[in-house]
Amino acid sequence: MEALVASAIGMFTAVGIYLILRLRTFPVILGLTFLSYGVNVFLFTAGRLATNRAPIIGTGEVYADPLPQALVLTAIVISFGMTAVVMMMAIGGHLEAGHDRVNMAAGDTDTAEDKA
Repeated sequence: MEALVASAIGMFTAVGIYLILRLRTFPVILGLTFLSYGVNVFLFTAGRLATNRAPIIGTGEVYADPLPQALVLTAIVISFGMTAVVMMMAIGGHLEAGHDRVNMAAGDTDTAEDKA
């Protein structure tokens, strides 16, 4: 079980880094999303993978730590909000510039209005 979760974290991280290095905005946003998934799974496994355990101390011999679960829920909400903000910025940049390239050449300052 631990090997499966560790390889899932590695795959999420690898796919996220690969997509962040693309030259278009949408793959970069997807890469940040995959990277946040990897971090969320890592935070979740930091609380020990325990099944059928009570989340309260004192009710059993072994308990499940509720703090990583709360951290992951908070991280999911924050990453969803930040993805929405970055997506709106990318759409605004695409409408303004007429393309969705992440980096431009130093002398390339053409806009959609200049081309029309």
